[in-house]
Amino acid sequence: KMSSSSPVRAAGLVVFRLAPAIEFLLLQASYPPHHWTPPKGHVDPGEDEWTAALRETKEEANIDKEQLAIREDVHKTLAYEVKGKPKTVKYWAAQLKNPDGVTLSHEHQNWKWCSLDEAIKIADYAEMGELLSEFHAKLTV
Repeated sequence: KMSSSSPVRAAGLVVFRLAPAIEFLLLQASYPPHHWTPPKGHVDPGEDEWTAALRETKEEANIDKEQLAIREDVHKTLAYEVKGKPKTVKYWAAQLKNPDGVTLSHEHQNWKWCSLDEAIKIADYAEMGELLSEFHAKLTV
C-alpha cells in the first residue's frame, strides 16, 4: 500500500494521429535513461490535471489545444512509486488534427509516431503499455 503522504501529481496527453491507422506520439527524454513517454509533466500549485496536461503538451511538443481534438471520455490515471514516493499521472487521449508540426523542447531529444505495437515496445514500463492498449481499443471503436 502506498504511503500516506499525498502523491506527486502529473498529467499529460496521449497524442495520436490517424495515418490512417492510429499512431501515438512519443517523446524521448534528453536525460538518462532516455524514457519514451507521451507529453506530460508535474501539476503546478493551483493547477488541475487538465490544465497541466495542456500546458505540458504545449511546452514539450509545441502543440496547442486548438490543434487537438481531446477525447475527454478516454482517460486513465496511473499510480506508482518513484524513489519510494507515490506519484499519479493522469492522461487523456487527444487527436492531433494536423500532424505535421511537432517541435520539441530542450527536455526531449527525439520524437516519433508509433503504431501500438511499437509504442508498447519502447514505452518505459508495463503500465504505459496497458494504458496505450486501452486507449487504442477505445479509439478504434
